[in-house]
Amino acid sequence: MVNSPVAPVDLGDPELYRSGKPEELWAELRGQSPVWRSTGPSGDFWAVLSYSEISRVLRDSATFVSELGMRLDHNPAATAAAAGKMLIVTDPPRHGKIRGIINGAFTPRMVRRLEETMRTTVDSVLEEALAAGGGDFTAVAARLPVATICDMLGVPPADWDFMLDRTMTAFGATGEADPLAVAEAHVDILSYYEELVERRRREPGEDIVTALVNGEIDGRPLTDEEIFLNCDGLISGGNETTRHATVGGLLALIEHPGEWRWLRAQDGLPPTVVPEILRYTSPAMHVLRTTATDTTLGGFPVPKGSPVALWLPSGNRDEAEFAAPERLDLRRAPNRHLAFAHGTHFCLGSALATTELTVMFEQLVRRVAAAEPAGPVRRMRSTLIRGHEALPVTLRAA
Repeated sequence: MVNSPVAPVDLGDPELYRSGKPEELWAELRGQSPVWRSTGPSGDFWAVLSYSEISRVLRDSATFVSELGMRLDHNPAATAAAAGKMLIVTDPPRHGKIRGIINGAFTPRMVRRLEETMRTTVDSVLEEALAAGGGDFTAVAARLPVATICDMLGVPPADWDFMLDRTMTAFGATGEADPLAVAEAHVDILSYYEELVERRRREPGEDIVTALVNGEIDGRPLTDEEIFLNCDGLISGGNETTRHATVGGLLALIEHPGEWRWLRAQDGLPPTVVPEILRYTSPAMHVLRTTATDTTLGGFPVPKGSPVALWLPSGNRDEAEFAAPERLDLRRAPNRHLAFAHGTHFCLGSALATTELTVMFEQLVRRVAAAEPAGPVRRMRSTLIRGHEALPVTLRAA
């Protein structure tokens, strides 16, 4: 075996994903090798770009572990403190036990309630946006996931605006945000959930906080720290995918007017639409794994303890898996996209996010006759999220 090729740029540089054209870079690199070594100021790591190799790593949680970090810029001390407690930095078998507690909260009645929250929220935000003739669509898209995640966790509706403000500061920030403001927002969220946990101990509800409060693993209740860490993870994960897929999806429809016309001519939302929006937008930029033993990637030897970054949008644009991957094709089938990852860490909220996006695009198509750009579009400066800071649009009611 030979050493893997070294990437011509620092693939961990967030500026690359805001001002550059990563899709073109990924395609060029994939055409030469499915795996690259990235070296530079952001650190040294193995970058996995092909669909097949990404899928293989995601499905092998014994060789490629999560407890040593899930993102390139993670804080090792913070990760060590959360490992085995927070779902995303926990490996089997404990991972499955935490996941089971959270999944147990999704009773049929809770799911029906969440769907009603989604529909009410979408009706409200689109009504306001159409009355205003448009605006920054990132603000419109932010309200649906926050309302859903708040309802899911058990936050009373009176506090949703507060949580919207705090989550947008804590989780919607870019590398240019005020670190103090971000830290303060996280503290506010943590303080809120401390109070909510105590309230749910006294007054159980049909929500995830109640499930976590009452959850046990191997006969031991979850600690407050475990509860708070998993609330934090659920807020972050639940906020990002839906918001950025909504914004990116509308932009994609603006850029593909033929697909917009086809979609508006349909009776309802075809089941192929949301998976294609997820593939095309790929909001989760990368996930990190660490090799637990010496192994190989793309035919190259990778030693134990190596960080391995899986670039999910690159896999979702892989020509070996998707025909004409650079094109938005709302009729694409099959569509085994990687937006929710695969394997042990397959996104816990995938069904919820899919339902949110279905409700949002059903109503967008029904209520919006035309959407047009109304100002500069700004991408986020991030290696974690493929999203937008601003999407000014003009909206015309149907």
